[in-house]
Amino acid sequence: MSTKVRTADTRERILTAACEVIADIGFEKIRMRMVAERAGVSTALLHYHFDTREKLFTEAMTHSFANTAVDVERDAESAPAAVILARIVRNLLPSDPQLHQDWKLWQELWVRALRDETTRVFAVDLYAQLHSWVSDAVRRGIATGEFTPTDVDALSTLVLSLCDGYGIRLMLRDPTITLDMVLAAVWRHVSSALGLPEAVPTE
Repeated sequence: MSTKVRTADTRERILTAACEVIADIGFEKIRMRMVAERAGVSTALLHYHFDTREKLFTEAMTHSFANTAVDVERDAESAPAAVILARIVRNLLPSDPQLHQDWKLWQELWVRALRDETTRVFAVDLYAQLHSWVSDAVRRGIATGEFTPTDVDALSTLVLSLCDGYGIRLMLRDPTITLDMVLAAVWRHVSSALGLPEAVPTE
């Protein structure tokens, strides 16, 4: 294994471990030693890659989002645009154990962003990336004729806002809602704007 590959593998293990530890105990309680132990590396090696907790946190958030985006967009050139967009909506919600963990990271980000300006700016940038993720999928569907033209930015903002609001209630295990109810509610707005059937597309 080359040095470059080993370095990339080490960073991957560290970031995966950081996501797990932050989700488990919260950012304020995290110690670099905990992440090193979870990743199976020395504390010195961890500090070589990430010299502060703050840098580790922002990299972990970026890593979490990037991995989800890659998985969702894996066949974007061949799958129907509605399938890709529905997949994005599902991945904006705590719809499986991995995404539930990701949502814990987002909640940590929100709290920290209220108290730290650097984190606030980072959070706004991440939301811009999420907005682009949704809007690019919508524009792709409009360009191919699968979707009715609409105000793309307004729809993307609405989708993110609905998923945030419903996602919090799902994280709280609110007994009055279910994931299926949430998906149907979000998709009603999407389908109405884009001229699609109300049923949420499946794979």
